[in-house]
Amino acid sequence: MKKLVISKLFLYRHRFVIGFIVLGTAYIGLLFGLPLLSPGGLSELEMESAAQSYALEFDSVFRGDIVDLPYRALQKLSIMTFGLTVYSVKLPSIIIGALLGCLLILLLNRWFKNNVALLASILAVLSASFLYLAGSGTPLIMLVFWPALLLWLGSKIQGVTKPKPLYCFAFAFALLASIFTPHLIYLALFIVLFAFLHPHLRFTIKNLPIIPLVLTVFIIIMGVAALVMAAFINPPIIAEILLAPNFPFEQFLANIQTAFLPFFAWNTALDSSFLSPFIGLASVALAVIGLLSTTKGFFASRNSIATCLIVFTIILSGLNPESAILILLPMAILIAHGLRYVLAKWYDLFPDNPYARISAIFPIGLFLGIMIIGGINHFLFGYRYVPMVADKFNDDIHLMMQNLTENTTLYVLDDEIAYNFYAIMDAQGVYHVVNSLPEDVNELPKQFATLSHHDDIPGEITRIITSPKSHNSDRIYIYNTVQDEKEL
Repeated sequence: MKKLVISKLFLYRHRFVIGFIVLGTAYIGLLFGLPLLSPGGLSELEMESAAQSYALEFDSVFRGDIVDLPYRALQKLSIMTFGLTVYSVKLPSIIIGALLGCLLILLLNRWFKNNVALLASILAVLSASFLYLAGSGTPLIMLVFWPALLLWLGSKIQGVTKPKPLYCFAFAFALLASIFTPHLIYLALFIVLFAFLHPHLRFTIKNLPIIPLVLTVFIIIMGVAALVMAAFINPPIIAEILLAPNFPFEQFLANIQTAFLPFFAWNTALDSSFLSPFIGLASVALAVIGLLSTTKGFFASRNSIATCLIVFTIILSGLNPESAILILLPMAILIAHGLRYVLAKWYDLFPDNPYARISAIFPIGLFLGIMIIGGINHFLFGYRYVPMVADKFNDDIHLMMQNLTENTTLYVLDDEIAYNFYAIMDAQGVYHVVNSLPEDVNELPKQFATLSHHDDIPGEITRIITSPKSHNSDRIYIYNTVQDEKEL
């Protein structure tokens, strides 16, 4: 009988390729199902983002309206194509999230061995925090996308004897595009400074071919010039892009506390749309192990990048608490370091015993399975049933589509964000949206709807459309106008 050689089996030889294919399929499938899963509806920030995106015009660049321009253009295209729905608002983040997941997998696979890269990628892209980021219909995801893209492009340049000019140009364009995302101009300056101070990266720059290097610098200078010109035309974008602090140092420290409490707190009594803990204890433990394991080789570029990114994120979160989301990137890198350290220590215990090495699959698989399933369940059920965060999302669009007929007049009173959002439906000819009641009662339509109830609204409530949420369950009021005596 022929002896079975495991190393020659197809599944064994291609185990990592199969693993990455399964991971990519599961991740993309989960991403495009996010609007149907959780959170249940749209937040106020998502509504504001959709309204700003739909207001984007073709001449916005010439008017200096360039903040988050790529994301806003993609979101407007999505809304114009599919109409105003929960899915169309979130679709740009889903698409960018798919690209971000691929970038993260490629980056980890380039910096670590296949086994470590595969396990770390699974923990990163299937975590509750990453799924929330990819399913949020705001430009928040760009805070992580641009740094991940720059790190991957940088890894294709650094450590290569003759880097391809295409990667140099792509790096320059990505660095240019990133500065139009709020406060990422600081990241661009940090990357440039880090490249000149780090010995490995400085050596890489010195050995770059002269023509790609000159063209890369030229592209960056042109981008900075475009930013300066846009700021001259539209001065308010300076505050958006730079996030210049106009508060005392005590507020800076308070912002840092506000930013990181949802990441590590074990209660949900927080004024944040993030479900706490945003990062699980097991992931934090692996990241701490990874951080401690990199102290000896700190000056290796990937080690120092992760540590410096954490410090950089903490500083930025003092300017804007939402910037704390950037910590997901260095956390993924440190988790990979932690997994590498744990696997290396296990193999060192049994250097010549293949059975002991194989036996590590079961506890590691169980550990990862608990982390992944627990994280996905935390995301799916937490955003639906934890009152502190579930109440920040509403499914009013879905309720309208089910209960209001076309051309219904919808009065949105005392809520500018909601009015600007639902005005998109007016522009698309779905409903007639108005933000104030007419002075003459007789000018009211025979039947109309409002998003809030006021005692002075003339008319008789015929129906109240409710939501299953525990707070503010009465969402839409349908009125019939009271006929005057002449009509009677």
